[in-house]
Amino acid sequence: MAEESKWYVVHTYSGYENKVKANIEKIIENRGMHDLIDKVVVPLQDGIEMKNGRKKIVQRKVLPGYVLLKMVMNDDTWYVVRNTRGVTSFVGPGSKPVPLTEEEIAAMGIDGNVIPFDLNPGQLIKIIDGPFEGSIGNVEEVNHQKKSVRIKLSVFGRDTFVELDFHMLQKM
Repeated sequence: MAEESKWYVVHTYSGYENKVKANIEKIIENRGMHDLIDKVVVPLQDGIEMKNGRKKIVQRKVLPGYVLLKMVMNDDTWYVVRNTRGVTSFVGPGSKPVPLTEEEIAAMGIDGNVIPFDLNPGQLIKIIDGPFEGSIGNVEEVNHQKKSVRIKLSVFGRDTFVELDFHMLQKM
């Protein structure tokens, strides 16, 4: 019976996350390791940036300096990943990689899991992270695919609509 693949985290040089991902994917292809290393992920999140007075949606790295791998851990896979250019180490005590827990995977939404969040339009919600932290608003729309919620807030006496990720919210 084949071993089950688990999620591991590797530390990379700053700014080398995408290069490390490409290098590992190339190694998987060249050595035929598709059955041992399933996925290589650089978690990204959409953010809004102001440029020349306009809002621009940009993708930011959720974990700068880290790459996530879903793989079967054995001597071969450890050696291949550890010796990939740009990888400094696996995350874990000493040289022993520690797999992520199911809760950590779900919180990051990296395995395509939908975070269980039963929200309905009209429901009150409290924002627990970001620039609107501590604000309370009404749910206008829920997007389970993007794992986000459109909320109506009162900012300076005016209704303002913001779209936030599930992890930034707390039900009231």
